[in-house]
Amino acid sequence: MNLVYEEGGDIKIATVQSGVGSGDAESWQATSLSGKKIKLKAKEVWLRFEKPEAQLVMNEAQVLSKEIDLQLLWDCAPTEEFGFIDVSQEYFGSQATVAQQVALAIALQGAPVYFRRKGRGRFQRAPEEQLQAGLAAIERKQKELELQSVWQQEFVAGKFPEKLRPLANQLLFSPDKNSSAYKALTAACAETGESAAQLMIRCEALDSPLAYHQGMFLKSHFPNGAHHDKSISIDQSAYDEAIAHLPVAQVQAFSIDDAGTTEIDDALSVTELLDGGHRVGIHIAAPGLVIMKDDPLDQVARKRMSTVYFPGDKMTMLPQSVIGQFSLDEGAPRPALSIYVDIDEVGRPKPETLQMQAEMVPISANLRLEDIEHLVSEDSLGDESATYPFRKELSILWRAAKILHADRQEKRVANGLRAEQLGVSDPNTLARDFYFQIKPEGDTERVEIVPRQRGSILDTIVAEWMIFCNRASGQLLAEHGLPGLFRTQKGWGPLRTRMQTTPGPHEGLGLDYYAWCTSPLRRYSDLVNQWQLIALAKHGVTAKMVAPFPPRDATLMGIAADFESCYQAYGEFQDRLEKYWCLRWINQDGDAKKVFVRHLKEGMSRVEQVPLHLPIPELAQHPRMTRAEVVVSDVDLLQLSAAVRVIEIEAPEALPGNIEEDAGSD
Repeated sequence: MNLVYEEGGDIKIATVQSGVGSGDAESWQATSLSGKKIKLKAKEVWLRFEKPEAQLVMNEAQVLSKEIDLQLLWDCAPTEEFGFIDVSQEYFGSQATVAQQVALAIALQGAPVYFRRKGRGRFQRAPEEQLQAGLAAIERKQKELELQSVWQQEFVAGKFPEKLRPLANQLLFSPDKNSSAYKALTAACAETGESAAQLMIRCEALDSPLAYHQGMFLKSHFPNGAHHDKSISIDQSAYDEAIAHLPVAQVQAFSIDDAGTTEIDDALSVTELLDGGHRVGIHIAAPGLVIMKDDPLDQVARKRMSTVYFPGDKMTMLPQSVIGQFSLDEGAPRPALSIYVDIDEVGRPKPETLQMQAEMVPISANLRLEDIEHLVSEDSLGDESATYPFRKELSILWRAAKILHADRQEKRVANGLRAEQLGVSDPNTLARDFYFQIKPEGDTERVEIVPRQRGSILDTIVAEWMIFCNRASGQLLAEHGLPGLFRTQKGWGPLRTRMQTTPGPHEGLGLDYYAWCTSPLRRYSDLVNQWQLIALAKHGVTAKMVAPFPPRDATLMGIAADFESCYQAYGEFQDRLEKYWCLRWINQDGDAKKVFVRHLKEGMSRVEQVPLHLPIPELAQHPRMTRAEVVVSDVDLLQLSAAVRVIEIEAPEALPGNIEEDAGSD
C-alpha cells in the first residue's frame, strides 16, 4: 500500500512496510520515494492507494499539477470547506485517477493565493477580494523579477541602469537588501566575480576607488554629508559682548605652523623681565568664550568631535565662519586663553609664576615652517646679525625647550622608559613627516609626497611648549578639583593610552598631568577643557560651582568615551587615505615601481620614500630595519593592496627610538 502525505509543505508518497492498529489509531512504518524510513499515523495520511506504483503516480502528478488552471479550479470549488478528492472529481470528472487526485493535492497545496489550508487534505477557496489582491501582488512580483533580470544583465554588460543612477550611493553604501535593485546588483556581482564597488566603477556609477573609500567613511560618520549648516554661526552681538571687557595683552605673539594650516589654535610670545629673565606666553584660541555648552554650535562640535584630516582636504569640526572669527590670524588682537610662566636667565621655568588669563592677544605674525625652518639653527639663533623674524624670541624659547625636554626625559627614565633624543632625527631613519600634495592632471590627479625630517628646532620649540601648556592645564584642573578630559598613559598594552575625566600620569611624556587644550578649534576635548579653564580663570576657587561640568558628571564621562571612539575612527580613515595616495604614487608613472623598504617586524615593512606599509614575508626572519630593494606592482586601489617582489636585501641598520605618542605639538 502507498500513502500520500504532506511534509514541509510538499506532497509526498511513501510505500508501507508494516502497520499496526486500526482506524484513527492505525500507524505505519514506510519508505519514502527518496529511500528515507519514516513513521506515519492515520491522521497524517491524505490518501491511500495500492496501484499504480508510487513513483509513477508522483511523476505523472507533478506533470499534471503544472497544467491545472487554478482560476478554473477556484471557480469549480465550493465556497465552503472541501476535500481535495471531492474537487478533483469536479475538475477531472468522477473517474479521476490516483495521479490526478495527487496532482490536485499538489496544486491546492501550492496555491495559497487561491486556497487556504484548513486541515489534512482540506481547503477553502480564498474570498474574491483577497484573491484579486493576491494575484495583483503576484503580477507585481513577476514584473519586479523581470525588471531585476534586465538590470542584472545591464550591470553585467557594464551599463548602469538609468533609473538607478540617483540611487547609486545608497545602493553601494546603505542598500535596502530586499530591493530589486540590490538583488540585481548582487546577482550581477556573483555572475562577474566582481565586488559591488568594482562593478559600479566599471559601470561609471562610481567615480573612482577614492570615492568608494570616502563614501564608506561618510556613511558611517557623516550620513547627511560633511558640509556644515550655514544657518548655524556665531551671533555677532554675543561675540562682541564676550570680548568687550577682555584686556589687551602687552605682547607681540606669533604662531608656527605649516603652510596648509588654516585653523591656527596656538601662538607664543616672549616678554623681557627686569630681573633678566623672560615671561613666556602660550596663547590658545578661545572659542569657548562664545560657544556655550549645549548651544547649536556645541551640538555641531560634539557630534563631530574633531576635524577630520586626510590628504588633499579636511572636514572641519566647526564651520569655517566660526574658525575665521577665532583663528589666531596675524594682523589684529584675537580672543585667547593665555598661560604665562616666567623663566630665569638660563631658561628654566619657575612653577610658582604660572598664571592664566582670558584676553585679547595681538598676533604679530603667522610664521610658516616652509619659509623659515631652513634658516633656524643653533648658530643662527645666537647670531644677532641673522635677519629672520623673531630670532631672539626663538632663541629664548629654544633654550627653555631643551630644559623642558630634559626634565621630561628624567621622568621617562624613572618610569622605566628609554630617554628620547633631542634635535633633528637621523635622516637615515623613518622618523619623518610627509606632506601630500594632490594636483589636477587632465581627467585625474597627480600626487606628490614630500618628506620632512622630524625633530627640527622649530618642531621642538612648538612641541615642548604645547606639551608644557597641556601639562599646566591638567595641573590647574587637578589642583582645583575640576574634572576635565585628561590624556593618560600608564603601563603597556592596547589600552595604555586613554582619555579619562580624572587626573592621571602620562608616563610616555614623563608628566604627572596632561590635558589636551591647545587645539579647541579642531578637537572637542580641547574645547571642553577650555570651558573648564575659563571658569577657573574667571572664578578661581569657586570654579567648581559654575563650571559647565561638575565633578563626577556623567555627561563628561560619555564625551570621553565618544571622543576616543571618533578620534580613533578618524585616524584610521586618515591612514586609509594616506595608503590610497601612496599606492597611487606607486603606479602613477607605470604599472610597477622600484622602491627601498625597511623591515619593521613580522614581515611588515615600510617604504622609505613614502609612509606606506607593505607585508613582505621574505623579510620576516630578518632583523628589524633590514633594508631591501623591491618592485611593487599589481596595485589594487579598492583593496588597498599590492604585490611585492624582493630584488635585493641589504645588511640591517639600527634605528634610534621613535618619539612616543603625544610627544608632538599636541
